[in-house]
Parts: sequence; C-alpha cells; structure tokens
Amino acid sequence: MTLSPNALRNGLLTLWLVVLVGCQTTSTGTVDRSPSTSATSKHSTQPAQRSASSQSVRWRAPQKIDEPRTLWTRIRDGFLFEPSIIDNPRIDQQRLYFATQPRYFELTSQRAQRYLHYVVEELDKRDMPLELALLPFVESGYNPMAYSTSHAAGIWQFIPSTGQVFALRQDDWYDGRRDITASTTAALDYLTKLGDMFEGDWLLAVAAYNCGEGCVGRAVKRNQELGLPADYWNLQLPAQTMDYVPRLLALAQIVRSPQQYGAILPTLNDEPYFAQITIRRPLDLFKAAELASISTDEIKYLNPAFKHRVVTPSEPYQLLIPVEQAEQFSTALARLPDSERIPFSRYTVRRGDNLSQIARKHNLSVDALRQANDIQGSLISIGQTLMVPHGPTAQTASAPAARQQRIYTVQSGDSLYSIARRFNVEIKQLRAWNGVDTHLKPGQQLTLQMP
Repeated sequence: MTLSPNALRNGLLTLWLVVLVGCQTTSTGTVDRSPSTSATSKHSTQPAQRSASSQSVRWRAPQKIDEPRTLWTRIRDGFLFEPSIIDNPRIDQQRLYFATQPRYFELTSQRAQRYLHYVVEELDKRDMPLELALLPFVESGYNPMAYSTSHAAGIWQFIPSTGQVFALRQDDWYDGRRDITASTTAALDYLTKLGDMFEGDWLLAVAAYNCGEGCVGRAVKRNQELGLPADYWNLQLPAQTMDYVPRLLALAQIVRSPQQYGAILPTLNDEPYFAQITIRRPLDLFKAAELASISTDEIKYLNPAFKHRVVTPSEPYQLLIPVEQAEQFSTALARLPDSERIPFSRYTVRRGDNLSQIARKHNLSVDALRQANDIQGSLISIGQTLMVPHGPTAQTASAPAARQQRIYTVQSGDSLYSIARRFNVEIKQLRAWNGVDTHLKPGQQLTLQMP
C-alpha cells in the first residue's frame, strides 16, 4: 500500500505521541481515607495514607576525582534523586529567591557547621537521601532557637504535639525539640515513617513533613478519583507546601553545582564538630563552658534544649562539647569539686514577690539574679522557679564583666600570631582561652576576651 506524505507524517506523529505517553509514570495504588487533618497543621501525625504518586528517581552524583573532599561533596555524593532532571518553574523561582540573597550560605553555614555533619552521619546510617540534610536550611536556617508562629521550635521545627509523639520531652527546664541529637533522631524517624507511608516517594514524604500526612494523602486521593496524576507536582496543596519542596530541590541543585548558579559554599570539613559527654550530676552550664575554654554562647548553641544555665537532670544526659575541647573538658570535670558544680538553690516565686525583694532576701544584687536566670527586664510570674546563686558565684554574677567575649571565625591563611596581632592580644592568651596549640583550621571559632 502506498502512503501519501501527509499520511506518513501523521502516522509518525501518532507513534511519537504513543511512545511519549508510554514513558510517563502512572499511578496504580489506592488510598485509604483517614480522619480529617488541617491542611495548615505542622507535622501532623494522622494514620498512614498510601500514595500512588511516582517514585523519586534513585540517583547518586558522580564524584570528581580531583575534587577536594568536604562535607558539601559528601552531601552531593549521597543525593538519591537527581534534582536537575526535574524541569519545573517552581524550582526556578526558588533558585531565584536564593540568588537575591548572595550571603545566604555564608550566614547560615556559620550556624549549620555545628550540626550539619551530625545530621549527615545519621542520614547515612539509615541510607536515607542526603538531600534531607538540607531540610533544616528550609525549616529554620539551622537555627536551634528558631520559633514559628505555629509554635514550632528547633532546627527541625517540631510543634509541641508532634514532638511529644516522637518522645521529645518538653517542660520548664528542657525542650527536646531544640535538642540537636534528640530532635534529629525524631525527625529522621518521622521522615522514615513518611517515606514508607508514601511508598518511597520522597517528594510526597517531604511535603507531608510540612503540612501533614493527612493533608497530602487527601490530595493524592482527590487526584486519583478525578483520574489525574497523583505525583507531587500535580497535587493541590497549601501555598506554603507548594513552595516547600521546590525550595529544597533548589537548594539541592545549588549544592550540586554551586558555580553554575553563582553560589559560594563556605568550606565545611567532613568531620565531627562536637562530642557527646555523659553528665550524671547537676552542672552549671557556664561552669562547663569555663572547663572547656569555650564561650557561654558556644555552650548554649550546642545545648539549646536547656532553658536555664543550671542543669539538674533526674537521669544522665548528654552534653555537647566541641571535639577539640572534649578531652580537656572531661579531665577538668572529673576534678571539679562538688561545691562548684551547681552553686545555686531554687526559689519559687510567690504572690507579691519582685526581683528586688528576692535579691535582698538572699543578699544578692538584682543584676546577679537576672544573670543567673537570663531575665532581661523585671517581669516574673507566680509559681516561676528562679535559680538563686550563692557563694563565689553570687559575687561573680553581681560584678560587672571586665572583658567582653567575641567569637572569631578562622579564615584561610590565619595563624595564632596574625590573629593575636590583629586583636592586640597575646598568643598565650589565645591558647588559654581556646585550648589550642598552633594548628588552626578554616571555619574554626576562637573566643577572644576583649577589653
């Protein structure tokens, strides 16, 4: 049979369309209806929903032989889906968002350097996608003190109820949502649950981490009933969630090819930042900082779950100390007299009390009481528990600080000599303040006692 040119062209076009449609991923699963969940709830914990959306592409970034080994290259090597093959304007829009903030990675990496290696290690242990190590950038900018209008807290931004579901204790003295190691375990447990729930589709799992599994499950079911694709990109979700996954993918694309997108990633070494030291008895965190020769800010950033400077646990707990100071801290702690461990007593605020009265009753200055309890003004409430310093601590707290602490981040080419000369201090002082000898690493933080 002889075909006309038009018929031949039409036939080839039809064949091409058939092949194209056949290459698309289709949905075959079913969804069980679960109780209603608010679409704007954070980290909902409704019963599991089964998703029919497509599986994420399993992919690992090729390693360049001559590329320096850093934490960023390790993260790239652990990517389990290839972000560049997803051509979607929503990702492009989020990349433009980061392009308008040229110092984004510089500023956030200063915080992330304390925690990122630990998060990567925990993800690797579970063979989970290392794209998820970027999730706290989206959630909190890796700020453990971040607190949202929905009362979410910590680098993983758990709301109180979901924190309780995943065994993150919250009371007047401790908030497990801000505990770096405990919250990371809880977040990875939750993401593992979501990954299983949505049959390995990590885009749906990440979306559910933002708005709740019930929210995503209902969206999947709605599309299935309408005969529409049920993958993430075709779902109607809350506005925040519509941006949430693309923002994570945009970050992954930038981390994968920073030069392509004009980004500069600060050097982060692929090595632990902190060690976990078991503490079995009460301890003043400021005393712990002194024993480790680190700043009080550093001890707070590593142990943000503790709401007060004095830790009085009912069971052993893990205190995070920079790796380089861990041995020094452990040795000094073992020699610490009991009288210096917790030179405080507790006082419960009663009706009619004010800071002046309480300070006078305990022979303290108001400033000493404020400092011991991290109180900025004079407001206290009935039933509130205050830490009352006594002995040498009370005298130290009431005296004005002779020097102000400053944190300096070591740059490439820095030495103890150049830093000491720059800030007009002695090298032996730098060594004493930071417990260092001669070797410095870019990104390392030094404490300076400035006049």
